[in-house]
Amino acid sequence: MNVFSLRNQLVSDYSGYISSFIQIRDRQIKEYVDQQLASGLLWPDALIQLNPAFQPGLRIDELVDEGIIHKACKVIFRRNKSEENPAGEYLQLHKHQEDAIRIAQTGKNYILTTGTGSGKSLAYIIPIVDHVLRHGSGKGTQAIIVYPMNALANSQMGELRKFLSLGFPDGKGPVTFERYTGQEDDEEKKRIMSHPPDILLTNYVMLELILTRPEERKTLVNAAQGLRFLVLDELHTYRGRQGADVAMLVRRVRNALNATNLQCIGTSATLAGAGSLDEQRKDVAEVASILFGDKVQPEHVVGETLRRSTDEFSLTDPDHIFALKQRIESLATPSTYPEFVHDPLASWIESDLGISVAEVDGRLVRAKPKSIQGPDGAANMLSKLTGLSEENCAQALKAALIAGFNIPNPDTGMPAFAFRLHQFISRGDTVYASLEEETDRYITVNGQQFVPGDRQRVLLPLAFCRECGQEYYVVRQVRDRESGLTIFLSREFGERGGEEDGDAGYLYFNSSDPWPTDYNGMLEKLPEDWIEEHNGELRVRSSQRKYLPETFQVNPLGEVTDHGLAAQFVSAPFRFCLHCGVTYGSRQSSDFSKLTELSSGGRSTDTTILSLSLIRNLRRDLDLLPKARKMLSFTDNRQDASLQAGHFNDFVEITLLRSALYRAVHEAGQAGIAHEVLPQRAFQALGLDFALYAIDPEVRFAQKAETERALREVLGYR
Repeated sequence: MNVFSLRNQLVSDYSGYISSFIQIRDRQIKEYVDQQLASGLLWPDALIQLNPAFQPGLRIDELVDEGIIHKACKVIFRRNKSEENPAGEYLQLHKHQEDAIRIAQTGKNYILTTGTGSGKSLAYIIPIVDHVLRHGSGKGTQAIIVYPMNALANSQMGELRKFLSLGFPDGKGPVTFERYTGQEDDEEKKRIMSHPPDILLTNYVMLELILTRPEERKTLVNAAQGLRFLVLDELHTYRGRQGADVAMLVRRVRNALNATNLQCIGTSATLAGAGSLDEQRKDVAEVASILFGDKVQPEHVVGETLRRSTDEFSLTDPDHIFALKQRIESLATPSTYPEFVHDPLASWIESDLGISVAEVDGRLVRAKPKSIQGPDGAANMLSKLTGLSEENCAQALKAALIAGFNIPNPDTGMPAFAFRLHQFISRGDTVYASLEEETDRYITVNGQQFVPGDRQRVLLPLAFCRECGQEYYVVRQVRDRESGLTIFLSREFGERGGEEDGDAGYLYFNSSDPWPTDYNGMLEKLPEDWIEEHNGELRVRSSQRKYLPETFQVNPLGEVTDHGLAAQFVSAPFRFCLHCGVTYGSRQSSDFSKLTELSSGGRSTDTTILSLSLIRNLRRDLDLLPKARKMLSFTDNRQDASLQAGHFNDFVEITLLRSALYRAVHEAGQAGIAHEVLPQRAFQALGLDFALYAIDPEVRFAQKAETERALREVLGYR
């Protein structure tokens, strides 16, 4: 898979979606917005983050031989274990994993602060399994591992199955483990409570419930008396009020389980604070001590120790720069690990995107994520170094990263260059403009109160008619208490406020289509249902007169004066467009369906559009394994996750129904489709496999016909 092509397609799909509801009439504003979107306003260049190589530690076998861990760990902890190869291969630990295991044997609390892909979980799983092996399985729950998200617990279950089930008779290893997070059905919960495992995986909410529910107290709490290990994964996520809740929970766990010899373990993201490594360790130890309610020594905060994967080249050596230039021009990429190690471009990439030298103590640390393109991008730096074009450098960088990802490190089995692509996508804000003639007004997408450098010209947000693209200033009409002047201030689109906040509405200005100043001209522009005939003459209905556009002379500060820009104010909700005349009924109180901003797309819909694009493109890549053609989406809370899942399913369903209607009408041609046969035609156009909607896909004859009829009725109802 080419992740860069995937990113470009994702952005292209999202761009098409955003552009579909942005219609702007004014040429100057449209050109400005198009330019901003093309430059990546809502989707800046992706950031590349290279996973660095870690300093190697001992093998599992060597720790066993040294007597640090139980001999059975030789069989349990093997890499690349699978159904086809349950024996796996030897496991080489990283230095930080070995350091953590050695601290664990002392019984002291410890924290592991390393990055993603560093194998943090093994740093506590191995000591826990070793303890169970030495003291015997089935003697109650000896370790509770708490995860901030169920997705992490589910992932860890897969890893534990690989180590503790594969290669053992009937898949039953010497150490038992279970997940108890609230996802389990009643039968599974009863099974876990009747046979408590050696290792219990849960989340902090469920752990709280375990301590309070009568059934769990009788079973799981009793089984965990004298608990030996309590692990908090992703320690950095517990902050603020939630952090205080978890800190109190840890103390209740220690109390309820009589855990007088409890060893607390935490994992966290890499250290990124100010100061030296020792100062950072001290800060982490203080926070962890508060959270655990037990002392964590600074020397027991284990960080990652990095090393280079490639040869280091001097960037001031002309010979090395010449070799780098030749490498880029050749378009060749390494195909073996030795070639990769000696590749000058791979070396430059690792130095720029992978690791850097800390100024405080000179140790190797992770480099900050960087884009490939752009003025501060890697391609620009490489171009300046070699004298080659930025475009050629960008192509060479992408090809080298993909090649490095496809070359395995023979010692770890991991990609030589494991990298992540971070693409930030914004809903955007809106367009802001000054209150001036079209040719003179200042336009920006950066929200601010005044035109930069000129506090006599206010900036107001714009909204655009969904029908014709006419721009309107989104304002609030207020009276200044000190000066007595009427002023138009900016407001949030969709925000109304109370009477004390002034009148929410919109300002209209169009020099090519000004609002008529004479009564008869105004009548011609008003909606038909606003006008009535009285004594043979046309007039505005009395019920609509208060909604008529009101003309003001407005200066660049938004103040109403005797001279200035002649603009019309209409109160919210938006009732009709003063340019194209599209009209809305009184029941349509929300303006979101009438006017649009750059950020009018809803967060749920944006997420669904991006998700669908990603899944469609992953499915097209036949080289990917089925398990890799998936997407994991995170939200701030469970409620948002539930709503997002429902939105996604509903969006897909409606899209399928609309596509079926479109196909049916298209195939019918000029003849059209009668209403009574529309469900049947839509059913045929949908073309769903019977197994996708039938409870029993094996039914035949009359039962099958009845099932199809039921779907047709549902389609007719929808």
